[in-house]
Amino acid sequence: MSGRAVRTQALAAATNRPSSIPPGSSIETPSELFGRNVFSKTVMQSRLPKGVYESLQATVDEGARLDPSVADVVASAMKDWAAEHGASYFAHVFYPLTGLSAEKHDSFLDTDGAGLAISNFSGGSLVQGEPDASSFPSGGIRETFEARGYTAWDVTSPAYILENPNGNTLCIPTAFVSWTGEALDKKTPVLRSQQALNVQAQRMLRLFGHEDPPRVSCFAGAEQEYFLIDRNFYFARPDPLSTGRTLMGAAPPKGQEFDDHYFGAIPERVLSFMLDAEREMLKLGIPTKTRHNEVAPGQYELAPIHEEGNVAADHQQLTMSTLSRVAHRHGLVCLRHEKPFKGVNGSGKHVNWSLGNAEQGNLLNPGDTPHANAQFLVFCAAVIRGVDKHGAVMRAAVASSANDHRLGANEAPPSIMSVFLGDQLADVFEQVAQGGGATTSKEHGTLKVGADTLPQLPKDPGDRNRTSPFAFTGNRFEFRAVGSSQSISGPLVVLNSIVADSLDYLATEIENAVDGGADFNEAVQDVLKDVMTKHGRVIFNGDGYAEEWQVEAAARGLPNLRSTPEALAAYETKEAQDLFDRLDVLTPRELHSRFEAYMAQYVMSIGVEARSTLELARTLIYPAVKRFQSNLATTETNLVALGLGGDTETLTRVTDLIAQLIGATAPLGRAIEGLPGDAPIGEQGNYCRDEILPAMTAVRAATDSLEEIADDELWPLLTYQEMLYIK
Repeated sequence: MSGRAVRTQALAAATNRPSSIPPGSSIETPSELFGRNVFSKTVMQSRLPKGVYESLQATVDEGARLDPSVADVVASAMKDWAAEHGASYFAHVFYPLTGLSAEKHDSFLDTDGAGLAISNFSGGSLVQGEPDASSFPSGGIRETFEARGYTAWDVTSPAYILENPNGNTLCIPTAFVSWTGEALDKKTPVLRSQQALNVQAQRMLRLFGHEDPPRVSCFAGAEQEYFLIDRNFYFARPDPLSTGRTLMGAAPPKGQEFDDHYFGAIPERVLSFMLDAEREMLKLGIPTKTRHNEVAPGQYELAPIHEEGNVAADHQQLTMSTLSRVAHRHGLVCLRHEKPFKGVNGSGKHVNWSLGNAEQGNLLNPGDTPHANAQFLVFCAAVIRGVDKHGAVMRAAVASSANDHRLGANEAPPSIMSVFLGDQLADVFEQVAQGGGATTSKEHGTLKVGADTLPQLPKDPGDRNRTSPFAFTGNRFEFRAVGSSQSISGPLVVLNSIVADSLDYLATEIENAVDGGADFNEAVQDVLKDVMTKHGRVIFNGDGYAEEWQVEAAARGLPNLRSTPEALAAYETKEAQDLFDRLDVLTPRELHSRFEAYMAQYVMSIGVEARSTLELARTLIYPAVKRFQSNLATTETNLVALGLGGDTETLTRVTDLIAQLIGATAPLGRAIEGLPGDAPIGEQGNYCRDEILPAMTAVRAATDSLEEIADDELWPLLTYQEMLYIK
């Protein structure tokens, strides 16, 4: 089937769909659905002996060491509960360095030796699994022939039932480590970083007079942005199928310039999908909070309620897979790529991060008078210091070939890591920097709307800043640089670690000052002033999109790591190695493995995109535009022969663009073949950035220009207008 025929068929299939989606069968309320398929605390309390339940919860709530003796009891109860939910298999679910979810399914079925089938699930099977470690990226930790790896039950993240029309599966969140104990996954460092954060946060709380503070955890909520396109369109174009994004495509006549999509009415088909997806997530215990149209046409957002960090990371993985799975049954495809369409906003995953415990609450809550809240100021100062000292590592945590297209564009923060505090906190910390401590805080005030029938609204003392990569938003920080397809585990590891490191530094400074005879309050004021003097440069409340900020940031000494190869190099620095090693989060060997694995993914991604671009240009675009050129030439020749004159301007333009296309494809082919596959992976990454990407850009420039002038009847690829606006 020709490219044009595929396009026509896809359009017909999409436009002839039923006008509405049949309603779902469930009429249950969210409270009835929530956690139905989760082996939750409530379920465990009802099914486990009291002593076993309390031992298990001590591990979950207090971080106590897991008692191995409880495993058999928990496994038996979990198996019975799963069987009641129709599960005949169990799966250890883990999160390798691919950033995706992985699972190995095993049956509960066993035999008794007498030819009879029995159901069996032991504590050993619950606690430990044995996958093939060589099949996943290890960054050099394991050689291909060294296959053994282990999954370890993460008791802090609840097991759940994954439903399928033909049978259900008990899913057990696990860590994934090598045979020698190194972390091969994204979960293990999260758990380690949370442990490090807890140690230093509790230490600081004790300095403030809290004698036995409960365990401190980080909390996170990730706002998931995504595009939806008709499934027929997805399969009609080779590039989204192989790369997750369009590698060529001219801007539509109408994009997002009218701002009419953001917060607009949600199309019926899309809303039906959203409601269906939310039902599925509710059953899995994922608390969804917000849904709306995003800025770009065809773009949407889902936001959850904030949860403890490790659980939030697991739920985020489930959210991504659920969105894809549910989209399929609605005849849609969920595109989570950071930049699936050139010229319109890309997609991010804003990670809202805070820390707190059951007794002191949110430790980043400033209260009404933050200038008088010394405890808050110390924790906030720890964040400021961490971002300034380790901004390069923060950038590395969000590095990918896909996110490189977004960072620094007009819808995303720049690749410069800075902190937005808002007017109130910026003023407080400015007072701190000047010495003598802060004495006032800007008041909230009241917003008068101007119509008597409308209520007066409480006014926040500080505005928000969508251009900042790391912004304070009232009682938490929002890490806006995270990409839409990325796991939030990496960003959480970095945030937990850099704040733990800073709390360690601040606590040591305060302790030494007090031991030397200083008053505690004076010691706190001195350390706050020290932080602002040394690290206040990272605070920026202005327009992060402005070119002037690029210049100012350079003058301040803030790194601007524009590409993934530049960013990932931060993992190879001694400063980064010391940071993670000192906190027992990642050994230098484990950190280096991340550099190797993520750089390899960058190289492979660029390679697939480059080969796909070359194939599209040579096999679809070139034949189509040559036919168009031939048709134009024949028409012009006939007109001249008839004495009617001719318009050669278009023909000349097309001929020039075809020559441009031919002139661009050959260098791209040479660039692909020239990749130094035997060179160190860092050199390969630099080559992809410096040689292959510019060659791809040149091919795209020619094809996009040709699309704007070519005969629509001949153009083989679905257009942006068709994909973004037809639902």
